[in-house]
Amino acid sequence: MNIETFNPFTQVLEKSFTEESTEEVINKIDRAHQFFLEYRETPIVSRCNILTAVSQLLLKRKDELARLITTEMGKPISEALAEIEKCALVCDYYAEHAARFLEIETIKSDASKSYVSYEPLGIILAIMPWNFPFWQVFRFAAPALAAGNVCLLKHAPNVPQCALAIESIFSEAGLPSGGLTTLLVDVDQVKAIIEHESVMAVTLTGSEQAGADVASIAGKNIKKLVLELGGSDPFIVLKDADLEAAAEASVFSRMLNAGQSCIAAKRFIVAEDIFKPFVEFVVERMKALKVGDPMKPETQVGPLARLDLLEKLEEQVARSVELGATVLLGGSRSEGRGFFYDPTVLTDINQEMPVFREEVFGPVASIISAKDENEAIALGNDTRYGLGASLWTGDLARAEQLATQIQAGGVFINGIVKSDPRLPFGGIKRSGYGRELSQMGIREFVNAKTVWVR
Repeated sequence: MNIETFNPFTQVLEKSFTEESTEEVINKIDRAHQFFLEYRETPIVSRCNILTAVSQLLLKRKDELARLITTEMGKPISEALAEIEKCALVCDYYAEHAARFLEIETIKSDASKSYVSYEPLGIILAIMPWNFPFWQVFRFAAPALAAGNVCLLKHAPNVPQCALAIESIFSEAGLPSGGLTTLLVDVDQVKAIIEHESVMAVTLTGSEQAGADVASIAGKNIKKLVLELGGSDPFIVLKDADLEAAAEASVFSRMLNAGQSCIAAKRFIVAEDIFKPFVEFVVERMKALKVGDPMKPETQVGPLARLDLLEKLEEQVARSVELGATVLLGGSRSEGRGFFYDPTVLTDINQEMPVFREEVFGPVASIISAKDENEAIALGNDTRYGLGASLWTGDLARAEQLATQIQAGGVFINGIVKSDPRLPFGGIKRSGYGRELSQMGIREFVNAKTVWVR
């Protein structure tokens, strides 16, 4: 079986790779394990120096790497450049802070001496998605490698060149063979990889169904697991919010990566007092977006990454319209080449519609009216997901009180939901569990070992 990468703008087959055999995969796992036995003894300063070298290489080669992202999954080149820069940032962050995050912690007890040490687990399998093909890998790999673990990367099948480029960068930066290894395999081999005795833990970013499938395998094999799954993030705008700032941010958050982001604002819940002007502003801004060739610097919205994703989005919008949604803008596939869907604004949304109930991965904004803040919070929480939420109001003290009522892994007040190396990132409910980034992220894949001495 071949792993193929199609350009979502030109719809041309870019490259094809032969799927690795079971024997090749086992050899790679064995090599990674042998390297881990050495790497875990490497001083943390040496591991962090590799991250610094990786950061420098990313910035040096960012134009080339950004073009690779855009070619494989269609992201506008300006956003792809920003993604590479963010990867360099997370490498620098852990290069600077990893040693402090993993310092031995002395704790008073009935012992003469007692402390907790943080030690690497071994091989961590990363199952990564296509929508941020570099960032999703780096936000896992940088802390994992700094902690002394080694990484196996099973990337999405439509971004194999990105996966191989990431492995090459770490190798060029001085990480020996076995430190970060790309596996060119399909999903049918994942179960055996997780079950391999040398694989100690798994991290997955992807769909709810993929998370459930991997969690079942990892659970049966007693393997540590971190899941970052889907989201249907509410963007709540109260009547005392800065209307123009909120509406401008709503368009940016919804349209980033053509709406293909777990943390993109998806359901816009707006106080009825300001509902009409908010909708008018969003429609005006969405109309003005530049849609087209993602390689052009001026392009703001590129194609969706694959045809099946475009077809699913079409179906979700069509079913919602059948149930009574009103299309104020867009609502259909774009004419011409590429997997484009027109920037779309929907109103008259009810809670039974797919655009409310499901994760919508595309440039579709669903705007819902709420009579007061209590109804707004209730609508925001009425989802099986719980990744992030954005709350807009002029009353900051009240906003912090309301934040405690919002069921999500993160609440951003007067700002869009985003990931930041300094802050823990992850969800609740069916958006997954565990945390990435910050001190919490680097400690997900270590053994917090208690040592007691008399």
